[in-house]
Amino acid sequence: MRAGLAVCTVLVGLGVWGEAVALPPPVTKAPPGSDDTGPSGVIFPEQQLPLRFDHRKHATAPLGLSCTSCHPGAGLAANAPMLPRGATCDACHGSKHDGVVSGACAFCHVGVEQGRVRPVRIPRGNLVFSHRKHAVRNIACPHCHGDVTAVGLATREQLPRMRGCLVCHGRPDAASRGDAHSACETCHLRNVGEEGGRIRTVYREGVLYPPRWLGDASHTADFVERHKAVAGLDSALCANCHVERFCTDCHDGRVRPRRVHPNDYVSMHPVEARTMATRCGSCHREQTFCLGCHQRLGVTRTGPPSARGGGRFHPSKAIWSDAPRKPGHHAMEATRNLEACVGCHIERDCVVCHGALGIGAGRSPHPSGFASSCASAMRRNPRPCFVCHAPGAEVLGRCL
Repeated sequence: MRAGLAVCTVLVGLGVWGEAVALPPPVTKAPPGSDDTGPSGVIFPEQQLPLRFDHRKHATAPLGLSCTSCHPGAGLAANAPMLPRGATCDACHGSKHDGVVSGACAFCHVGVEQGRVRPVRIPRGNLVFSHRKHAVRNIACPHCHGDVTAVGLATREQLPRMRGCLVCHGRPDAASRGDAHSACETCHLRNVGEEGGRIRTVYREGVLYPPRWLGDASHTADFVERHKAVAGLDSALCANCHVERFCTDCHDGRVRPRRVHPNDYVSMHPVEARTMATRCGSCHREQTFCLGCHQRLGVTRTGPPSARGGGRFHPSKAIWSDAPRKPGHHAMEATRNLEACVGCHIERDCVVCHGALGIGAGRSPHPSGFASSCASAMRRNPRPCFVCHAPGAEVLGRCL
């Protein structure tokens, strides 16, 4: 098997896919890449094969029949099942598949009852595949199905494995040349009409997930912890199935997995919120999430009066608001980290003291010398000016 795959890889690398070169067949009955739990039940749905058949008796001496003796369409068809028709068997066995059920039918068919035989069902694979394209390049049946001369009844176990396909198809497009492109949509069905034409992952038989050997991307229970490393190493692999919105829905906070925080995080979050406000802000908005929750629970009230009396959050009035400004003064804290302030306060709380018509009129929030630069600030964004000053106010005329 290794020799055959090695030659196949060389042919791909040299770009001689179309040349008539016979590849040495694998020496084991298992298809290449079959060191797994079997073919995908989503790509290859379950079959019903109530038959008695032995490939060993047909493919070895003295009969020595080739695959195309019973599967004549294998080199011509695209994605259709290759099961032989009854007429194919009649040519050698002298049997009659004329619709009349007799005792002779039980020689090959299992479960003949009351004049009927159980149907054989081989569903079409959910895959883009052409036997013809492989046959014309002399890629023999054993290179995809293994050595069937060593098995009795061929079942789903003889269907190709993705790992074996990637021996040829897994090479970069520039190296593979020919038609053996490495893109997923070369073999997998795509969602027609959807964003980006991602490959289809949801089928009647189930959901298609990547195997672990493919970039360690198997979507097991621990994938929430592993996915950042997988996406960091090869985000293009993820993009074959997922659009960018799938990532942002979780990472921008619209979808909040419960496992982001531990169970007792309500008691722990104040410390992290004060030390890692930027990290919290990646998912939460202070004015909607934090403030709304704190007000509902009575943890805080907005406005200067709420800071008076016992149980206050801020330092004492002598440090927090009295002149002169010193470390710990609210003006210095707001300048240093305004995000921490808006976690509890709304703009109106500042205007109560600093507004031109407020109870603390004259307590300007502007630094010294602001009049010399107010015109450029107002041109950039006049909205902050209107928080305290009415449009058309005389004082604004100085900044025009």
